[in-house]
Amino acid sequence: MKWFSPGILSEDGCLSKHSKIKMEQEIVNRVAGSALQIFDLEDHYPEGERMAIDISQWLWEGFVLKEKEFREALKNHEWQQYQGKFIALECSTDAIVPAWAYMLITVYLQPFAKKTIQGKTENINILLYQQILDGLDYTEYTGKPVIIKGCSRKPVPQEAYVLAAQKLMPFAKSIMFGEACSSVPLFKKK
Repeated sequence: MKWFSPGILSEDGCLSKHSKIKMEQEIVNRVAGSALQIFDLEDHYPEGERMAIDISQWLWEGFVLKEKEFREALKNHEWQQYQGKFIALECSTDAIVPAWAYMLITVYLQPFAKKTIQGKTENINILLYQQILDGLDYTEYTGKPVIIKGCSRKPVPQEAYVLAAQKLMPFAKSIMFGEACSSVPLFKKK
């Protein structure tokens, strides 16, 4: 079986220097030379540890908020441990917690946490991506085909992909999802 046409191989069966140069010149990266723009949500991933605080730890028997004891527990808590972290406030029990309780915890967290939300830790990334994508300038994608990159090593939520498509639609000529070698067409301007 021959892999190379006659004249490309030298007498010893190796590629000649001239043939190597010729072959290297023939390899063309068409993606790099096209107007195709890659929109990678991972490039906008906010770094920092995400963690949850279960407020039931400060409730009597995990269910009842006794204001005096609650305030005292918050006052004595080590808030510095949340320095630079994204915090989700949640309650693992079926307790009925007044809104002010979450707000009071937020007051204590404010000097330390990067961001505090009420909800599950998965919701942190959704909220962060909403804020980030709302603040981006999409004009560089005007009239260009765009691929929203699909593979991610970081936990990019599905909601971020939906929002990215919405944000890009007014600008992009077309939107695809995936990788340049295998993309799924989503949108094309008429």
